[in-house]
Parts: sequence; structure tokens; C-alpha cells
Amino acid sequence: MYEILVPLDDSDRADAQIESILGMPLQTEEVRVTLLHVFTDNPGGASVGQIESVHEAQDLLDNAGVETNLIERSGDPATEIVEAARDLDADLIALAGRSRSPTGKAVFGSTTQRVILDAERPVVVQSISE
Repeated sequence: MYEILVPLDDSDRADAQIESILGMPLQTEEVRVTLLHVFTDNPGGASVGQIESVHEAQDLLDNAGVETNLIERSGDPATEIVEAARDLDADLIALAGRSRSPTGKAVFGSTTQRVILDAERPVVVQSISE
């Protein structure tokens, strides 16, 4: 089973992020996508199943016949993404980056940059306009 870790926040980027994964040349019956949400502040005790972007991503994947798994973690997003990938033995981490100016394209956002530098596996970054 080819394991893809997809960290999602609560933005509108989830749909485009999942569409980019579905556009990869993968055999859906041999792929599992784990959707991860990292809570940095969660005083209400929400769970990953309550995050709208996670629901939307899971629906898109289910409709495409891709097996999904949901996990949640708390803490620093970059650290938790890298640790989740290690724990899952993920084959790939698929991130979504915000669209940036030509100068800004030289530097990723801090979370994306830290995941790229710290992950011990391939990382794909899909630039998405907001």
C-alpha cells in the first residue's frame, strides 16, 4: 500500500490539494491517503472529524475510490507533520503552499520549509492561489 500523508488546515486549499493528488499517476486501489489536522490551539476539544476541509477532502477521495484515514495531532504543525509521516512510514507528504509573489517564491512558508528540510521522505508542494 502506497501511503500519502496530506496535512490539512482549515482553509479552502483542501479541494485543490486533493485534486492535485488525484492527478498523479497512481492506481487508487493501491493508495491510502491519511488526512492529518494539527491543532495548535484547541480549547473546545474539537476533533479532526469536525474540520470542514477534512470532510471535503475525504469526500473527494472516497468518490475517487481512494482509501482514507483520519488522524489528528496537537502542537507545532511542522514538527507534528514530520513525526506523523515517520509514525505512518508514509511514502510521500503532500503539502499545499500559498501562492506567492516572484520574490516570495524563493522562500516557502515556515511550516512548508521546515517540513521539506526535516522530512526523511519525499515532499510534494502544490502551490495554490488564495
